[in-house]
Amino acid sequence: MTNDARRAALQALACADPAEKVALVRDLAASSLPLDAACELAAPIIPGRPERPALIPPQRVPRRRPASLPGRAALIHAIAHIEFNAINLALDAVVRFHAMPVDYYQDWIGVAAEEAHHFSLLRAHLRGLGYDYGDFPAHDGLWEAARKTADDVLARMALVPRVLEARGLDVTPAMQAKLRAAGDHEAAAILEIILRDEIGHVAVGNRWYQWLCEQRDLPPAATFKALSERYGQSLPRAPFNLEARLAAGFSSEELAAWAEPRPDSRVV
Repeated sequence: MTNDARRAALQALACADPAEKVALVRDLAASSLPLDAACELAAPIIPGRPERPALIPPQRVPRRRPASLPGRAALIHAIAHIEFNAINLALDAVVRFHAMPVDYYQDWIGVAAEEAHHFSLLRAHLRGLGYDYGDFPAHDGLWEAARKTADDVLARMALVPRVLEARGLDVTPAMQAKLRAAGDHEAAAILEIILRDEIGHVAVGNRWYQWLCEQRDLPPAATFKALSERYGQSLPRAPFNLEARLAAGFSSEELAAWAEPRPDSRVV
């Protein structure tokens, strides 16, 4: 590990081996390394990741029906892939954007450590089912959002934690119910840990989005809509997990506005 926290995050981001990446993130989170916020680091366009899983367009990813063992394993693999990407997204937020407050970097290092824990839990469970990470195809949607927002930390905070990661708050309870119905209570319990932690992760994104709007003297709601249009990201759409979203820092006014019918919008 280097002698600077952001450079250590870059080392973890560039690491392709999942187990080694997890170990590097854990070491970083447990360290007391100094942090150089002013340094501009060259974040990779593509993060370190293994050759497998094969990445295919989202529409070509087979549906995952947890009633069968292969279907359940495919669903758990898909969630593990999201968590692996979430490790890289948190590390990228540390590496790519400079001149932010120290608390910003500490927040995202903490998020990376929790995402690494989630990935490890899911991978261990997947192995217990006779499979491993990489055994099923996946898509690259989350990292595509990172590429799109690489030019501006405000856009990143607006559109990744507040849209894509927040969607997990809405869909996780239904996935838990399906897994319990299939008899996989261990997987449902892992998702309970993930849901609890993801509320905090989305709250981190909300907090820094609000802070950046204040720093730039921008109205948060109008700016979010403008950024969504500029980057081609549809606004969030109901139904929402209201309890989780309110706990993550969304306002009831914002959620009510998004819940209004928009027949020409796709669900995100």
